[in-house]
Amino acid sequence: MANETQGTKATRRAFLGSMTALTAASYSRILGANDRIGIGFIGFGLIGKQHVYDFRESFPDVDRIGMCDVYQPRLEEGLAYMQGGPNAKGYTDFRKMYENKDIDGIVVSTPDHWHALLTIMACAAGKDVYVEKPLTVFNDEGKWMLQAKDKYKRIVVVGTQRDHDPRHQVAKETIESGVLGKIQMAALGGSYRNLYPGFGRTPVEQPPADLDYEMWLGPAPHKPYQNHRALYHFRWFMDYSGGQMTNSLSHRISAFLLVTGQKAPTQVVCFGGRYTLEDDGNTPDIQNAIIQFPDYPMTIGVRECSAYRAVPKAVIMGQKGTLDLRTNEIIPEPKGDPQRYVPPFQGHPIGGIVYGPRETTPWIEARGPDNTRGSEHSSFYANKRDWIDCMRSRQQPFVNLERGHQTATICNLATMSMQLGGRTIQWDPDKQEVIGDSEAAALCRRPYSPPWDAVLRSIVEV
Repeated sequence: MANETQGTKATRRAFLGSMTALTAASYSRILGANDRIGIGFIGFGLIGKQHVYDFRESFPDVDRIGMCDVYQPRLEEGLAYMQGGPNAKGYTDFRKMYENKDIDGIVVSTPDHWHALLTIMACAAGKDVYVEKPLTVFNDEGKWMLQAKDKYKRIVVVGTQRDHDPRHQVAKETIESGVLGKIQMAALGGSYRNLYPGFGRTPVEQPPADLDYEMWLGPAPHKPYQNHRALYHFRWFMDYSGGQMTNSLSHRISAFLLVTGQKAPTQVVCFGGRYTLEDDGNTPDIQNAIIQFPDYPMTIGVRECSAYRAVPKAVIMGQKGTLDLRTNEIIPEPKGDPQRYVPPFQGHPIGGIVYGPRETTPWIEARGPDNTRGSEHSSFYANKRDWIDCMRSRQQPFVNLERGHQTATICNLATMSMQLGGRTIQWDPDKQEVIGDSEAAALCRRPYSPPWDAVLRSIVEV
């Protein structure tokens, strides 16, 4: 046992030593306007394959140099799919990829629990990063990512590609013009679909020989292998994800922040749980949140077992009119004598309401739907093009890490409130801290599993 312990300690020292060397190198090539940019991909899953396709088909100024995946069949498929040429290399350990000085940028398309640490370590290695949403699984990860980005002066873009939809700029201008009057609230609808009865249950078993499950788990809590705990189905486990609140709704919340200029909430309350799905996941199948911003509240929700849609998906409501964020349509509010809404019945006795004219006119002019929406492909392209251009110019990107952190914070606060039985969480937007609730504050941080906890501390202050 003593020899085994000494061997474990030696392995750990070697592991940390290799990471110290990697971080100390912090190599970053100075890119000129005509230089080709080398890209490495981590994760060849559903969205990872899409990113490889986009760079392969639409970016002639980019070289696809590296592919990393801990599942050997996907690594082989991804390496062939990216058609990177004779200099392309495959990696099962991303740290080896980070040592490749021909790689200038890293595309992170892994399960959510790896997003933060891979980004932090890439920044320390002198790489710029395109990281998929959701940015984090708990709030302090976002602070650490920002710290690493600033410390190593890296360009980090977040994969909420839909922010590039040209209709968002029209919506932003509409809201800023004041035409809607004083904003009363935002109702962003949510993620509605029906997955019932779920994906079934998978037994605890040995992981496949061609899957490095220990590396797949990384900083997450160690749990015995089940088929649903890896590859695509990780999405339904809170150890690796936040369910659809952090996944799908990241797009909607990021766009809301973009068009309204809101930064952070002051209070969050959320109810929900996993009530209906009959499988081995534990993310909520229903979740409804009220997010209080300094000026007005916003509502948003998740339904995984009912796809019924009775209201517009996302609207901003002012006292003079409502803006449909799906279409940029403006629906005016009626202007008239407020007493017209008092029920008439047989009329009021003496001293009661005296009814005036019941006619109304619109407060503002209506506007029909806007059909200028860009395609999903164009939004994906614009987000990547911005990243590549900013890698050359060193200007901050449009979908920057700051907004990604703001978005993830809102999603995570909602889930924290739900985990606490619907308790209202008071949030300090400036300090980015929970106010007066130690139990909620503790949920802003989770311990990384060793040795990744030590790696994190070697790069940023935690």
